[in-house]
Amino acid sequence: MNSTARAHNRAAGKSTVVDALKAYYCIIIFAHTMIPRSLYHHLNEIVYVHLSLCFWEVRVLDVVERSASFWASSHSLRLLFRLRNYEEDEGNVPIGFHSQHHHPINAAGCYLLMSRAPCRPDALTCSFFLKACARALARFESLQIHAQVVKSGFDADVLLQTTLLDAYAKCGDLDGARKVFDKMSKRDIACWNALISGLAQGNQPYEALKLFGEMTESSMMPNEVTVLGALAACAQLGAIGEGERVIDYIRSNRFDENVIVCNAVIDMYAKCGMVEKALIAFDGMRCRRSIITWNTMIMAFAMDGNGEKALELFRRMSRDGTTPDDVTFLAALCACNHTGMVDEGVRLFESMEKHNVRRNMKHYGSVVDLLGRAGKLNKAFEITESMPMPPDAVLWQTLLGASKTHGDVEMAERASRKLVEMGSSACGDFVLLSNVYAAHERWGDVGRVRDAMKQKDVKKVPGFSYTEMNGAIFQFYNGDKSHPRWRDIYKKIEEITLRIREFGYEAETNYVLHDIGDEEKENALCYHSEKLALAFGLISTKEGSPININKNLRICGDCHVVMKLVSKLYDREIIVRDRTRFHRFKEGSCSCKDFW
Repeated sequence: MNSTARAHNRAAGKSTVVDALKAYYCIIIFAHTMIPRSLYHHLNEIVYVHLSLCFWEVRVLDVVERSASFWASSHSLRLLFRLRNYEEDEGNVPIGFHSQHHHPINAAGCYLLMSRAPCRPDALTCSFFLKACARALARFESLQIHAQVVKSGFDADVLLQTTLLDAYAKCGDLDGARKVFDKMSKRDIACWNALISGLAQGNQPYEALKLFGEMTESSMMPNEVTVLGALAACAQLGAIGEGERVIDYIRSNRFDENVIVCNAVIDMYAKCGMVEKALIAFDGMRCRRSIITWNTMIMAFAMDGNGEKALELFRRMSRDGTTPDDVTFLAALCACNHTGMVDEGVRLFESMEKHNVRRNMKHYGSVVDLLGRAGKLNKAFEITESMPMPPDAVLWQTLLGASKTHGDVEMAERASRKLVEMGSSACGDFVLLSNVYAAHERWGDVGRVRDAMKQKDVKKVPGFSYTEMNGAIFQFYNGDKSHPRWRDIYKKIEEITLRIREFGYEAETNYVLHDIGDEEKENALCYHSEKLALAFGLISTKEGSPININKNLRICGDCHVVMKLVSKLYDREIIVRDRTRFHRFKEGSCSCKDFW
């Protein structure tokens, strides 16, 4: 029988097979729930015999593809693999289907069934399964299929190697991804993109940019996907110099006609503290803006502490005919949050129902944070208690943070108890409560909290800051002396301290939450990581040029005061991105207006 005749027969038999298998499902499901297990297996065999006799040569894969239930499709697979005449590659269809479905890990069950059937997994089978592993973040299964690839001799297949690399990268096994990449004899654009994106998304942005540099120096030309990974890495590092070099490449290759690339450019500028350039990129787009474009720009204004412009853009978006979604409202609420616009934020929150946007945990968390920052802790607690869903740990941590800011011991203890009930053991939970007690000089309670941290083996996340200088990233920890120029840096800090004291500065030792003397507290404050990065920036850049600093934690109050004074005395713009927002220091003031 030729291929045309086979295709005709298959089409003619498709509806019959579908009807038969639907009946098969009904019988199996009924049997599974209504009759004893021993009889269920006999019935399964009877149905199988009947179907195989009636449709011995008819394919059943169409039903497998349409089945959203792994339990149902697995019965079809058993039937499929027990039929005598089928094409070997048809066994890949259900695995490929599940790799793209809502529950990709179900592909593992299909693979297991196939490995026990007469048809054996081939390179395409492994490729489908690896795609499923990547979507399901199934690292252990990726390791297993890698072993199968090597055992079966498929490891020379370039496409399969790329898929394997992508699975490792998306599962967070960047070492495994790098090993696969290094062993590849031939690399295509997809494998470069997979590793660059994986490094950028896996908190290794410096390595991602280094690999991007290697790629540009090779014969392989970056495409739109490549620059997305590079821009994400620049955004994480605040590496505006490297980011603008990537943008020059984007413009020269007309990638800026792609809305996804444009969104990444706006996001990169925003996360590097260059909100004006982000707005120029937004207004100058050569393609139609998507909802993500609007959301990214609104969030850029929010992070920069410009609530008025964020809400103005929110209204402009509606005039443009773009309907706001849940992310839009979250960005606008964050803008109100970072600028203390309490009434506007509450009105926005209440208007969500009118726009048919359902509130989620993040919206409630943003309003609780807004009220908490404004000192309305009881109102924030009432909203927490009235939520239609149980509050998560992040929301209670938000309330705990607000309690620390306003020194409310009772509310801090209440939030802390809730976190303990939820089984949270994040270091921040303990540190915040400890800091509340320390601010009230309740050193016995501080000791009790720190003992609890030791018992639970909770480690405090060390504070660090980094800054970009001539394309290189320099990182500093508190009291750091690892930099080759550390003596020059410490000398500059001494100079800064003398100058700002003449201007009326006094160290805010209440931010050192340890039971030690005032002199020791002042010394501890002097060498915070952001101050080291600032001093390094002052001795390494031209006078009048801006200094960009990134910090992994929230900037402390004393460092905030020092940054303001330095920006005035040294005539520098200092842009600090901490864990939650940007602080733009200029001429002795901060964009946050001391509300953060």
